[in-house]
Amino acid sequence: MSPSTLPPLRATLRLQFHQGFSLDDAVPLVPYFARLGISHLYASPLLCARAGSMHGYDVVDPTRVNPELGGEAALRRLVSALRANGMGLILDIVSNHMAVGGSDNPWWLDLLQWGRRSPYGEFFDIQWHSPDPLLQGQLLLPFLASDYGVALQQGSLPLQLDEDLAGFHVQHHEHRFPICPADYGELLRVEPPLAAAAAAELKALADAFGALRLRDDAHAQARPLQQALARLLQQPALRQALTLRLQGYDGRQPEGLSRLHQLLERQHYRLASWRTAADDINWRRFFDVNELGGLRVERPAVFEATHAKIFQLIEEGLVDGLRIDHIDGLADPRGYCRKLRRRVEGLRPGQHLPIYVEKILGADETLARDWQVDGSTGYEFMNQLSLLQQAATGRPLLAELWSRHSRRPAQFAREALLARQQILNGSLAGDFESVAQALLQVARLDLMSRDLTLGAIRRALQELIVHFPVYRTYISARGRGPQDQRVFQQALQGARASLGEADWPVLDYLERWLGGQSWRQQPPGRPRKLLRHACVRFQQLTSPTAAKAVEDTAFYRSAVLLARNDVGFNTEQFSAPPAAFHSACEQRLAQFPDNLLTSATHDHKRGEDSRARLAVLSERAAWYVRQVQAWRPLAEPLRQGREGPSAADELILYQILLGSWPLDLQADDQPALADYARRIGQWQLKALREAKLHSSWAAPNLEYEEAVQGFIDSLLCAPEGRPLRRSIADAVNAIAPAGALNSLAQTLLRMTVPGVPDLYQGNEFWDFSLVDPDNRRPVDYGARQQALNRLRDPRKWLAGWRDGRIKQGLIARALGLRSQYPELFRRGHYRPLPVLGQEAGRVLAFMREYREQRLVVIVPIQVAALLDDSAVPMVDAQRWGDTRVQLPFTASRRNMNGLFSTGAVTPHKELLISAVLHDFPLNLLIQH
Repeated sequence: MSPSTLPPLRATLRLQFHQGFSLDDAVPLVPYFARLGISHLYASPLLCARAGSMHGYDVVDPTRVNPELGGEAALRRLVSALRANGMGLILDIVSNHMAVGGSDNPWWLDLLQWGRRSPYGEFFDIQWHSPDPLLQGQLLLPFLASDYGVALQQGSLPLQLDEDLAGFHVQHHEHRFPICPADYGELLRVEPPLAAAAAAELKALADAFGALRLRDDAHAQARPLQQALARLLQQPALRQALTLRLQGYDGRQPEGLSRLHQLLERQHYRLASWRTAADDINWRRFFDVNELGGLRVERPAVFEATHAKIFQLIEEGLVDGLRIDHIDGLADPRGYCRKLRRRVEGLRPGQHLPIYVEKILGADETLARDWQVDGSTGYEFMNQLSLLQQAATGRPLLAELWSRHSRRPAQFAREALLARQQILNGSLAGDFESVAQALLQVARLDLMSRDLTLGAIRRALQELIVHFPVYRTYISARGRGPQDQRVFQQALQGARASLGEADWPVLDYLERWLGGQSWRQQPPGRPRKLLRHACVRFQQLTSPTAAKAVEDTAFYRSAVLLARNDVGFNTEQFSAPPAAFHSACEQRLAQFPDNLLTSATHDHKRGEDSRARLAVLSERAAWYVRQVQAWRPLAEPLRQGREGPSAADELILYQILLGSWPLDLQADDQPALADYARRIGQWQLKALREAKLHSSWAAPNLEYEEAVQGFIDSLLCAPEGRPLRRSIADAVNAIAPAGALNSLAQTLLRMTVPGVPDLYQGNEFWDFSLVDPDNRRPVDYGARQQALNRLRDPRKWLAGWRDGRIKQGLIARALGLRSQYPELFRRGHYRPLPVLGQEAGRVLAFMREYREQRLVVIVPIQVAALLDDSAVPMVDAQRWGDTRVQLPFTASRRNMNGLFSTGAVTPHKELLISAVLHDFPLNLLIQH
């Protein structure tokens, strides 16, 4: 099958490729994915990443497919298998950054050698003109394990010959810092004795290297000189003499320290401790990760160089769609997406290749349609599903429980604001200072604002950012659009409330500079350039601030209900009525009908079925409060005099156990408990350090971490933990059926509402995973293939619901219908259906309609109270009473086929829930 005859997107499945799961490993699984109903595989980044990468986002060479995954040959084999099964491939690409540091990124190493004279001097987002005189024209490299002077004295910066003998570098653990060839002359001044001819040749080469500093074409001229050096050093005597010469740069000796320091001072970089990055960094990173350097993809040369291999794969018909990672990190997301769309359409004329952007949308924020993308990756849909399943009545009790024991705010917005302040004053302080300095330069352009001080700008800027309600704005040459204007005004209002009146005028200036006025109002040249630079830097700061503060800090500090703490969630909102869900579906169909619909990703904090189970606590809040009151005394003996966990960490741990406890885990199964304890301990360490309260990545509190780990081990593995362990296991079993019914409901909704359902690897069975790396564990595809081969009567799935096959069967049947009625699911009109009767609030129903085809979907919501003590995720039909769904058309048994039962239709165009959900906990009916 050629790419031009591929079916439209019907459903995607995300696979995480790495050296333990290569492209060839996926080939034999393709028929299974096809039978499941998947139309497109959705692959993690495939370009050459850092050795051993488990995710592919740390690309070191974008010009080739990662050899650890099998290389381009393996990619072709996978695509061939996909084509044979009528499937396509969507590829995740990383446009914002590359892996830096280490010794494996040739572009980065060339940049370190030559600075701005490197062909890659403008590829990375570097501020070469730093106000710090120590960084003027140099790149700060915060990769040292200790302070620079200490590293010199300890000899942990040895000067060495390159393996190919063509150059020199300083080594520090895994990091390589190349020496500029213009400085080789000094290193080649080898003392006699040497043969006269060798000495003369070496001196001539040293002189030639020394002359490079004065040449404009030094970069081009250096390579033949380096090749000559490598040939010359084939002589053992000469190589031995040079090795002795390099020993004179041993920092453990006073003279050697001075020589090595003077040599390093002449380089295009300044070596420094990793701790300096937060304050002094003069290049943009991915968030605060020193090993990921930001790219200037808005520059044409960078765009073409970083995308050349991607474009080749598209042109050759190997890639059928793109997913853009971290779109908000780019200087101009809109311009990038539109340019990418033009290039892609030019490569495959007449075909539409979907482009999706990884975008975190705030409350009431919508993706701009003029980006010319097909939608987002679906985080907002996860949020919409979650809001639907939380019972609003449970929040007061859960909030009171949290605040009483944890002594922390029950309002997530307050927790997030505190985290933003900490991030801006901590790991992103250097990035913040860069924006403040840029705004100071703008202030100096105008007589009316030149008296603004840097301190005043800092104060106002910080309060503006901490009150920002979304990840970023999208300022253009025309200024802010209407949506951005609303966002900015909200941030200004919050900043004014927290700033003293003396700083309010500064906010007025920031409002004007940061998109309130068009760049064109500034004169061409330096003034306009400075204003644009300030706007771009500001927007590239608000995004990582939000991500680090919310996703990587506040989510680990606040636990009113962990079901509401996940990537892309509007956590300040606890629940929403069905009307809000319906409205979101209608809006999606109108604006982005092919938007991805996901409920699990490689970045989620908790698995989709963990969140569904935890949502039950909102319905049974009073019961949960009683459980915690009983558990805390049982937990006291497990502390054994330790200082941890704190009350807050203990409460968070209880929710984690309730959400992730495997359905087949028994409270006395020691081998299984030991494995589970290892997973929980791995999660706990990350949670403590991300929260940054009792420990952190920068300053680990090993004593506290060990105390909490000891508590976990005692709870899950020791005899003294048995009473608490059994009580928690009993609580899991009490809410598991309701949680499973929530899971089935969100699964069917994902398959049937407007959009393209996206599955995450292995999640066709239950997903009770934790945050990465737990959610990237190997998948038992053999079990899943066998289960799909043995699908029985759906009415029998309920008896064995704990093994997960009921979820797989639901997915396969729903996707089978999508294959039979593609246009009904892709473009069918969406209409909410009224629900009447005694349990009307516990049913969500809607209709999809396309020409003469109609689809009715009925799912239960918040039905824990109707399950009683049921051991299966199924509401007894009698409990529905007179609850019914009104239809906008007349139906009969003859023309409505149910996915799980046909149901009964009354003479008044109504579906009785007791009949429609008699055989299975939810249903889908088709009229054609």
